[in-house]
Amino acid sequence: MMKPQWNEYIALLRREVVPALGCTEPVTVALAAAHAARRLEGQPDAVQVLVSGNLLKNGMGVGVPGTGMTGLDIAAAVGAAGGNPALVLEVLRDLTPEQIAAGKRMLEEKRVSVGIAQTDELLLADVTVNAGGHTARCVIAREHGAVVLVERNGETVLRAPLPGEAAGDAEWPLTMERIHEFAVYAPFAEIAFILEAARMNEAIAGEGMSREWGMRVGRSMDEDIRQGLRADDMASFAIKMAAAASDARMDGIMLPVMSNSGSGNQGITATVPVVAFASRLGSDEEALARALIMSHLTAIHLKHHLGRLSALCGAILAATGSGCGIAMLMGGGMREIGFTVKNMVGNIAGMICDGAKNSCALKVASAVEAAIQAALLARRGTTVSGREGIVDDDLETSIRNLGRLGSSGMAETDKVILDIMVSKG
Repeated sequence: MMKPQWNEYIALLRREVVPALGCTEPVTVALAAAHAARRLEGQPDAVQVLVSGNLLKNGMGVGVPGTGMTGLDIAAAVGAAGGNPALVLEVLRDLTPEQIAAGKRMLEEKRVSVGIAQTDELLLADVTVNAGGHTARCVIAREHGAVVLVERNGETVLRAPLPGEAAGDAEWPLTMERIHEFAVYAPFAEIAFILEAARMNEAIAGEGMSREWGMRVGRSMDEDIRQGLRADDMASFAIKMAAAASDARMDGIMLPVMSNSGSGNQGITATVPVVAFASRLGSDEEALARALIMSHLTAIHLKHHLGRLSALCGAILAATGSGCGIAMLMGGGMREIGFTVKNMVGNIAGMICDGAKNSCALKVASAVEAAIQAALLARRGTTVSGREGIVDDDLETSIRNLGRLGSSGMAETDKVILDIMVSKG
């Protein structure tokens, strides 16, 4: 039987676990550019981009699908030249070679500018496109696909509230115990849709293993296994496949991933390790689906307390989710899941986010390895105690402490990271 609140959890999953092509920060800029360009006629003459510091940080060094290039400028150019805004985070899926060439010409002719917006919003893309003497502007804020303003020649075409404002003071529905109950008892038919995340993210992991993408973190691990430098065990299998998926995604592969909370890497990290363990354990589809629900909702829950973009690497949160899913696959209940979360909070809580780039695959690998260790320790009844560090005896307080560290505590760290990155030229 479905409990009434479970429909809310399903709606949350369907909103936060969605396909995305390419890193979601440059894709957000491409989406804003595509929305603006659709309000005009003819080929874009120029594109002006203003973004929040956090979005700039996350979009500077990552590959843009189909272009062979990195950066927000090429994302804006090809988004304006041929992006399809109806596809939201897959806005660049149907780009033609001619549209990509047109975007590259705009860069060569210096008709694309990117600057930092004066804003308190952590996630903001404000894009203006010029064509044939007319202008159009689109603003996306707070969430990667949330269009809050569209203008044409200075006149408002669309205005929407910032995400979160319309909801007012609505209570956050999730706790770890509620997530666990839902993952265990929800009718399989109601949650089977999450298996699409397994299919999609396993496919990109396979592509990451098949070719030379990014830093080759996943492929290098596979070579180490063949040379006897690593064991071919469940842990290594899970880590290498998650890293391989990130290798391909960060290098701009033209394949979508199933994202989580606006991040493809977080979607990969919340999915692929769970799929890997289920494969090696011989788990059936229902067991896999329930573990994936546990993983993805945990990642969403932790992300809620942190915010969309911060100085804290989101792979930590997603890996905490996958650790909980793995604990579940190994027969663990709420006790082991709680221990897994606390072990992660007590271990790698301080991993910084210094932008999306090829080396994110290293962070995914590190986070997944820590998550597996956390789950294995939890299976043996071992956990970081509430007397240590930022961990609290109360599980939800531990989660709030992690969110506070990443949002309030690392605010100055975020500024220093951005300053270091932009000072490189």
